[in-house]
Amino acid sequence: MPGRILVYGSYGYTGDLIVRFAKEQGIDLLLSGRNAAKLKAQAQRSGFPARTLDLADTQALDDALRHVEVVIHCAGPFIHTYSAMAEACLRTKTHYTDITGEPGVYEGLSAMDAAAREARIMLLPGTGFDVVPSDCLAAHLHSRLPDATHLELAFRGLGRVSHGTALTMAENFHRGGLIRRDGRLMPVPAAYKTRMIDFGDGRPCHCMAIAWGDVVTAYESTGIPNVLVYTQFPSGAARSLRVARPLLPLLGTKPIQTLLKKGIDAAPAGPDDQHREKAITELWGEAQNAGGETVVTRVRTPEGYTLTAKLSLLIASKIRDGDFKPGFRTPSLAYGKDLILEAGGVERMDE
Repeated sequence: MPGRILVYGSYGYTGDLIVRFAKEQGIDLLLSGRNAAKLKAQAQRSGFPARTLDLADTQALDDALRHVEVVIHCAGPFIHTYSAMAEACLRTKTHYTDITGEPGVYEGLSAMDAAAREARIMLLPGTGFDVVPSDCLAAHLHSRLPDATHLELAFRGLGRVSHGTALTMAENFHRGGLIRRDGRLMPVPAAYKTRMIDFGDGRPCHCMAIAWGDVVTAYESTGIPNVLVYTQFPSGAARSLRVARPLLPLLGTKPIQTLLKKGIDAAPAGPDDQHREKAITELWGEAQNAGGETVVTRVRTPEGYTLTAKLSLLIASKIRDGDFKPGFRTPSLAYGKDLILEAGGVERMDE
């Protein structure tokens, strides 16, 4: 039906959280994914209709998308799934959103910008914790220092991760880091750079540079040519990573990947409700211009998966109601630097 939102991968940890929040908010959904048994059970729990779909079945996928306004794509690792879903959205003129943090996905969707403009749809990846709070932080810092040439961002407080997040990490850990230097993406070794960062409690913690989606999205949003992203990481573990760099490619081999993924499947699906309700996530950002002037802003948000469910529904509802800009967009380019404040329970503090 027109105006309905399709959630693909709805029975995964984050997808199911989105479904639960939508039920509470009275938002109409169509549940979807490959696993018919899981979909049936979820549909019975939630009361939403469901449709079993395989991304390889283009005819069935297109038929389903013609009856919805926007997709929230939750089936990762997204580097393997985004293209089929985005191409189907282009064919059927359906708006595309997802909850990825993978730089390669942002790059791939950015390349579809012209096609999305022609189809009059929006391609908006990263509508959750990855990367709404950090993208809005980047845009806010740029507004404070418009001639910034360097941007550094950091976050902490994710806690236990979902199976989907863990699978993505397992597939990419051996690749090392990723930064943007002079406007170009550059791969760097694992634990390439570390920094002590104060997230606002007066007790700086050790952080390590990682490959994060903001090296793509922050550049798209602000034009700042040098971008680096950190996360909290123990100093001893970072030293061990440096020593182990020659061995890291082994993590990408098929036998090791199989072992890692078996371990992930055996672990809990993600944080429980009690943890989510109590936990917070903290972000820090610093912009600097050629003259050495710097500005710093900190952001405190609800727990990351809670925030992802709220934001993905908020953004999909905006699109459903006609509030969108055709083409590839970042969250702040689509809805401004204050989008994150609409999620509720968010504090932003300038230094």
